Amino acid sequence: MEPSGGRELLAIIRERMEKRKERAISFFEYMDLCLYHPDYGYYMKERTKIGRDGDFYTAASVGTLLGEVLAQYVSRRASGQSGPICLTEWGGGRGMLALHLLNALQLSSPDLYDRLQYISIEASAYHRRLQAETLAPHIEKVRWLMEDEWVEEGPWKDCVVFSNELPDALPVHRITYRKDGWMETFVAWDDREQTLVEREMPVTDQGLLDFISKEQMPMREGQRFEAGLASVRWLKNVAAGLGERAELITIDYGDVREELYAPHRMNGTFLCYRKHQAYDLPLLYPGEQDMTSHVNFSTLIDAGRECGLNQFQLMTQKQFLVENGLLNRLQPHDAADPFSPAAKRNRAIRQLLISDQMSELFKVLIQKKGEPQ
Repeated sequence: MEPSGGRELLAIIRERMEKRKERAISFFEYMDLCLYHPDYGYYMKERTKIGRDGDFYTAASVGTLLGEVLAQYVSRRASGQSGPICLTEWGGGRGMLALHLLNALQLSSPDLYDRLQYISIEASAYHRRLQAETLAPHIEKVRWLMEDEWVEEGPWKDCVVFSNELPDALPVHRITYRKDGWMETFVAWDDREQTLVEREMPVTDQGLLDFISKEQMPMREGQRFEAGLASVRWLKNVAAGLGERAELITIDYGDVREELYAPHRMNGTFLCYRKHQAYDLPLLYPGEQDMTSHVNFSTLIDAGRECGLNQFQLMTQKQFLVENGLLNRLQPHDAADPFSPAAKRNRAIRQLLISDQMSELFKVLIQKKGEPQ
């Protein structure tokens, strides 16, 4: 089947392949090009990705509630303090979560709002423009930095760094255990069929071999896993910029390694999203579909410990929302009018809490610096 993705990106992918002795690139490199190529990557292009007209929904697209709950968390954390505070969001998309958070802080904690600065770490020029438009009411509070710039300006004191669905969209290696050992998925071009194809090759990358050993991945014949080395590197980079009284909040879907490596997950967790349809066909639509896999929170916790983030809490999104006052936001309303603002808000709360939506699959990991454990 001929790939249906962008012709320009496909040409770049094939050019990369031709330069390799194997005439193939790792799935990691392929995914990185599909999502983050400066001109043709899915997240870098000027197109709607989130919401009804996009390919997927996030908790921030359900309504204002996640931003309001985060605002309450930040406000509680800053209770009794009077100095400046920094909020840093990684990968904020079009800026809706930032808008909801800043709106809530301005209304409920004006003193805190007055002494905060909001930093957006965003590589996409398109998303920076969208964020500038979205955050126009708060523009004097907002700065945009690249990742390296943020780390160089650190260490950041009294800083809360957070992300909503970021590590799940970082490139992964796809690996499989066979009778002859560990194999890595590569992507090649089939001249006869004129299409991209997967090819397995023995794992030779030492970093990947070390990750497999450290994770103690089960040697179960034919089981496919995702190795999230990029998410570990991201967390270590963030940790390098954190100073005193700083913390990192990671909101995403995923689980601990025992669940992700369980026998019932023979095909791993990798999925693509296009027009709200989910499937495992990454070689179709290069650069024109979301590509994602479950976050391994165990690896993020371990990486955090190595960087001094020894205090951590891992909970479901439902638990985080409830503990930070989501149920207090329910409003009485006239049941005869299901389209009233209060009724719509209550439905949004329900959507965030019911188990078949985002409440259990999504987790919240809070990591802070503390005494070694």
